[in-house]
Amino acid sequence: MKFIITLLVIAFVMSSLASTKAMDVGVSREDEKVACVVTDLQVCLPALETGRPPSTECCRNLKKQQSCLCDYMKNPSIDKYLKPARKVFHACGMLYPSC
Repeated sequence: MKFIITLLVIAFVMSSLASTKAMDVGVSREDEKVACVVTDLQVCLPALETGRPPSTECCRNLKKQQSCLCDYMKNPSIDKYLKPARKVFHACGMLYPSC
């Protein structure tokens, strides 16, 4: 089962990297940019797969890449994670993206 999950994550990463780009965050500094790197969200997989609370690192990375989330969510390979993602966003103090 872990092999299948790993394979899905790799497929998701490869397909997402093809369409990622740097985007403005506009949070603290004018020049600050965030690179949309889906592998940074891999730390959230345990929370998505088990229902356990997300790690601090997961929440930090979700918040950092907030401007990238809608692009990630368009990828059909992550459909199974969208429902559990609502709990992760809530636990991280974030609103579920309205794309």
